[in-house]
Amino acid sequence: MISVQVYAGGALVREAVVAKLRQAGILVAAAADTVVVAAGGTIDEALTACPATLRAAGHRLIVAADTLNPAGVLRAFRAGARILLQTPETTPAQFSAAVHSAMHGESRLPYGLLVRLLSGGAELSMPVGVHPVAPLTERQLTVLTLMADGHGNADIARKLSCSEHTVKNVIYELMARLQVRNRAHAVAHAVRAGLI
Repeated sequence: MISVQVYAGGALVREAVVAKLRQAGILVAAAADTVVVAAGGTIDEALTACPATLRAAGHRLIVAADTLNPAGVLRAFRAGARILLQTPETTPAQFSAAVHSAMHGESRLPYGLLVRLLSGGAELSMPVGVHPVAPLTERQLTVLTLMADGHGNADIARKLSCSEHTVKNVIYELMARLQVRNRAHAVAHAVRAGLI
């Protein structure tokens, strides 16, 4: 089982992050070998909560904050963070993917933030409730993941114990929400947005 160490700028922030990690099947330990999650309302609060000695010791650092701003993003990367998450918008599955990415030395940024950074956007602050893509329900995410794995409607219906008609409705709803043309476009869009 994968374990991570969590440092947070407050008890409520820590509880929220720990709950999402546990839902993802990630063990939160007092000490972890490689992955450390620093959480806070802001990036600076998260970085302050995490001891500098851990960052200097080569641990893989994930910063989870409620809001992301340009100066904070730069400070996070200079402090050793390679993955940034916007906590309220991050699902347990996305936390799990971030931990696995960190373990393999990969870097990740929320899609909307990456687009703004690359386009030289004026303000990178992403307040809670502003989504680069509309949020999907748990069922929509499950169906989308199964679609990405190459399953057809009949297979998905069997796996979810529902009718093919229900699966078609879920696919129609998620395609409308993502504003995509077809299944392949939906999967590609979801991968780029970090949904799956």
